[in-house]
Amino acid sequence: MQLISYITSRSQISQKSIQNTIELLNEDCTIPFISRYRKEKTGNLNEVEIGEIVKLKEQFEVLEKRKVAILKALKEQEVLTGELTSKINNTEVLTTLEDIYLPYKKKRKTKAEAARKNGLEPLAKMIMSQRVNNLDYTASKYTSNEVKNSEQALEGARFIIAEWINERNDIRNNIRYQLERFAQITTKVITAKNEDEEAQKFKDYFDWSESLNRIPSHRFLAILRAENEGFIRVKIEIDKQRALQKIEERIIRSQNECTNQIELAIKDAYKRLLFPSLSNEALSIAKEKADESAIKVFTKNLQQLLLGAPLGEKRILAIDPGFRSGCKVVCLNAQGDLLQNETIFPHAPQNKDTDAIKKISSLTDAYKIEAIAIGNGTASRETEQLIKRIHFKNKIEVFVVSEAGASIYSASKIARDEFPNYDVTVRGSVSIGRRLADPLAELVKIDAKSIGVGQYQHDVSQSLLKSRLDGVVESCVNTVGINVNTASKHLLTYVSGLGERLAQNIVEYRAKNGSFKSRKQLMKVPRMGDKAYEQSAGFLRIRAGKNALDNTGVHPETYSIVEQMAADLNCKVADLIQNKSLRQQIQLRKYTTKEIGLPTLQDILKELDKPGLDPRGKAQSFSFSEGIESIGQIREGMTLNGIITNITKFGAFVDIGIKVSGLIHVSQMADRFVSDPMEVVKLNQQVQARVIGIDIKRERIQLSLKS
Repeated sequence: MQLISYITSRSQISQKSIQNTIELLNEDCTIPFISRYRKEKTGNLNEVEIGEIVKLKEQFEVLEKRKVAILKALKEQEVLTGELTSKINNTEVLTTLEDIYLPYKKKRKTKAEAARKNGLEPLAKMIMSQRVNNLDYTASKYTSNEVKNSEQALEGARFIIAEWINERNDIRNNIRYQLERFAQITTKVITAKNEDEEAQKFKDYFDWSESLNRIPSHRFLAILRAENEGFIRVKIEIDKQRALQKIEERIIRSQNECTNQIELAIKDAYKRLLFPSLSNEALSIAKEKADESAIKVFTKNLQQLLLGAPLGEKRILAIDPGFRSGCKVVCLNAQGDLLQNETIFPHAPQNKDTDAIKKISSLTDAYKIEAIAIGNGTASRETEQLIKRIHFKNKIEVFVVSEAGASIYSASKIARDEFPNYDVTVRGSVSIGRRLADPLAELVKIDAKSIGVGQYQHDVSQSLLKSRLDGVVESCVNTVGINVNTASKHLLTYVSGLGERLAQNIVEYRAKNGSFKSRKQLMKVPRMGDKAYEQSAGFLRIRAGKNALDNTGVHPETYSIVEQMAADLNCKVADLIQNKSLRQQIQLRKYTTKEIGLPTLQDILKELDKPGLDPRGKAQSFSFSEGIESIGQIREGMTLNGIITNITKFGAFVDIGIKVSGLIHVSQMADRFVSDPMEVVKLNQQVQARVIGIDIKRERIQLSLKS
């Protein structure tokens, strides 16, 4: 089977679009570049559709690689026939391919193999023919020094028959079907551990049963975690009698002495070979689906977090709050550089709030602070209330910023390289301030798994998770566009076509030669070849450069089109950008070519409308509800201000300004049915939610967005 037809049969994408996209991928084009600058060639496919093509391409390559390995093994065994070769080459499913190979697969020492060595295969064939009348007499002919009597001969023959049954594709597929449709996942508590404090987190699953094909991903992953930690036992069950009956219907054709032996072999095959193997396969498939679902939630959350509205280039005072160890305060300039750091002790046990207020006032005046960022961890609420007591000379906005992953960054090599002379507490405060200025630029420095916006992220496939999260970061970076003169190496690494080495070279070139004045100058960076420039240039911005187009998403390869538009209107490119009435006179069809169509031309006009404009909007300040400092002060019916901090399949967690987060269950999202919480809320969204339940002992707060 060919790659193009394989992908076409598994997607809703046209064959031409798939073929052209594959060609671009084979030319080392990135997904962001293809979706943004090759719309005519792909038929205007978006990143998700191109990602689907990439995924199916990888699946096909794994399948083809396995086919080559199997054909080689069969050839070495001298059992490869034309029919078998054709069967293997025409197989499109990996499990089917493995089933075809199963009878030929080199096995460890098995009961069936031992029986064959004892010469019992002819007896097994006779039993399977179901035409033997005096079976005990027939079996006695196969006794030997190893096979003492006819019963041992019959047992050995049954082992061989069981293996044949296990290797039959139709039987395996029928069991798969039953597992897919009717399997139940059941759990039993391990009594010796059920009183452990950690075990209590999984109390709901101590004695649980649910349909395997309907269990939500978060519950399935929780059950597997409980099993891995030794608190429960998990098993998969289907109707055994039904499964045995289905096998018998395929094999037993008569009623005689052979029938009983075949029935015994079927039971043995099912118990010892078929069910253990296929139930594990079903569990593995369910795990893959749960991983996909959980990773999808994580990637959506991460995308929203990375594309969170930045405050922009402002002078920021950032505070990492704390009680006993004090609050770590840093002042940053508009470029995020550290200017000053202090520690204040406004809370218990020191309670030096007067000194703290004086210090904050002094710092805001000295560094002309425009905004204050407060980390949302321990003592956050108390610190916010302290700041609100201060009468600043100028208007200063106050923001509460997520600390998730800040400690990971502050202890990382990246942070040590940035701030070799400061400890982790100062680095953490800097990260909080920079997150307010530009969440994307700061969060790319942290392993995405550590940001804490996922669901069972440590239980899913780590390689798949990393691949998907890296893809999200790359997509976000290229969606926004990067200022090449201020971007860190870590941010540049995710730009289409660059990577770590080129990113480092750009930073070093910038340090040695000063700011880039044009995109063309990028070609002077060591190891910046034509391909890397083609893939990256459109996503790199140069503000106040020689060419106004360098601060837009217009790719250098289409500058000539914009220049022609300006020439036709007797104006300069800069005039075209500044004057909307001039742009409205442009007849796009006049500029279409064989390679450049309306989609690209429309994108060019959009870029001319908003040169250098950040698509993320601007950060908005926020205040928690007054007078709520602990769960004990909350009452049912109250309406609380909160910020969405995490979204899962079953609901959204809300920071309401105290240690305990509230949960809005998916059933409480709206006055209508909601299947996915992300239909209603997004990460960092400011909400007003009503309290509908409080469990102080278990520290749980239930919230509702219903009217």
